[in-house]
Amino acid sequence: MERHGGKILSDQLVKLGVRRVFSVPGESFLAALDGLYDSGITNIVCRQEGGAAMMAESYGKMTGQPGVCFVTRGPGATNASAGIHIAMQDSTPMVLFVGQIDNRHTDRETFQEVDYKAMFGPIAKWVAQIDDTDRLPEYIGRAFRVAMSGRPGPVVLALPENMLSDMADVPDIRLGEVHEAQMPSAATEAILQALGQAKRPLVVVGGPHWDAQAQADLQAFAEQQQLPVAVGFRRQDYIDNRHGCYAGDLNVGINPRLAARLREADLLLLIGTRFGDIETQGYTLVDPAAPQKTIIHIHADADEIGRVYAPDIGVVATAPAALRALVAASPVGGWSDWTAAARADYDTWISPQESPGALKQEQVITWLSDHLPDDAIVTNGAGNYAAWLHRYFVYKKHGTQLAPTSGSMGYGFPAAISASLEYPDRTVVCLAGDGCFQMTCNELSTAAQHGATPIIVVMDNGRYGTIRMHQEKHYPGRVSGTMLANPDFATLARAYGGYGETVTTSADFAAAFARAQAAGTFAIIACKVDEEALSTGATLSAVRAAAQEK
Repeated sequence: MERHGGKILSDQLVKLGVRRVFSVPGESFLAALDGLYDSGITNIVCRQEGGAAMMAESYGKMTGQPGVCFVTRGPGATNASAGIHIAMQDSTPMVLFVGQIDNRHTDRETFQEVDYKAMFGPIAKWVAQIDDTDRLPEYIGRAFRVAMSGRPGPVVLALPENMLSDMADVPDIRLGEVHEAQMPSAATEAILQALGQAKRPLVVVGGPHWDAQAQADLQAFAEQQQLPVAVGFRRQDYIDNRHGCYAGDLNVGINPRLAARLREADLLLLIGTRFGDIETQGYTLVDPAAPQKTIIHIHADADEIGRVYAPDIGVVATAPAALRALVAASPVGGWSDWTAAARADYDTWISPQESPGALKQEQVITWLSDHLPDDAIVTNGAGNYAAWLHRYFVYKKHGTQLAPTSGSMGYGFPAAISASLEYPDRTVVCLAGDGCFQMTCNELSTAAQHGATPIIVVMDNGRYGTIRMHQEKHYPGRVSGTMLANPDFATLARAYGGYGETVTTSADFAAAFARAQAAGTFAIIACKVDEEALSTGATLSAVRAAAQEK
């Protein structure tokens, strides 16, 4: 039976189990929109392609299946590139469909023409253009396999408009079973033997493929072996942070004691993580040229093993597969004192350090940590405000943190919309800075249109806080390009049909949050933050004074 390309495409997505796509419409893929019309797939219509791509990426994070996004050619594709960059750096499965010019006019600099292989090549796993309608199932099947294989990531498929509107009689994609490889017993034995010889081991976890069972296996393995566990940047929900073996997260504002422990460790067991520059503080905590410690690296993609650090033992396996093998092992060492000390360091670190002003972010975050349900999903983008979240929020269950390891501003709110749509019965909270939120706040109308109900907590200090911090360190007192003129965020929420409230003291936050929850719609709680509250450990004045003394 002949179908136009848009119908062939939508039928393949149905076969692949796609339930929801995110898009900004364009005339370049009208046939695809027509195919989606009666496909049963929900089309979440967004306001800007960057927000749409971030929603799709967060869907991939939550489900482990490729998030799907449709955008138009030229400006639509360039806007969406932010989400592709996040998916690549965060190892998230994603497929971006980009409308393309009529392929009979290629290389004429036709209206909105872009070479997507050249544009997306460095930031995607695979980029291709489908020029023949009858090859749509082949390309789509390959795109989903590539997005999921090895180290997951984004795939971009360009769809020429004439190809989409042409007719073809072609069979649908055939789905076969893919069986995950188990970690070889010889690898398990080698890892345990190396562990048994260590005096100061440290487990570092991160990367893709994690699920609730992997979290449970990690906790059981760590407890049985009495090993301290550190998590990679923005992977804090991979272990219950209340667990006695949890030692903290290797983030931008790392606990100095954890940094020292990473440096002092004589063995690192890296599970799933790429172990990059954030975790190692720009490769200063562990020197790639001379690590001076045993390194065991387990990763699903062979190309990631030895990319930076040459391991003593390298194992190609997903984190869940590795932990299934390791959890069954008998204890091979005695590190209870080392682990207890690591835990004590973490407990000291999360003891709130008072910041200036009537609205104290450490108190707000501690309240959220203590009162949100264990399965509440907390999202954020990038900015100094996130340092309070990473330091003081205690994550309990897997699947409760959505944050970009790429460091992308604007991510938290689109991610919160996506999370609210996927899990309408769970509490979803977006923590955002005033600058971060305004990068994607136009998606408030997307939330209103599709019934998403996240609560957005905006830390409003009238500046790009991270850049201001660095500015004060290098050019003290010379404020340039970092101040913000902000709207009334509470009024903005009401303008879009949501609930809005402004809070000026920590004591008023709990009642405001209860009112936001009771509203039954999306809500913004705007928290007025003192300009002196520059970071979790320093005031603006102190940073400036220290820089001026140099």
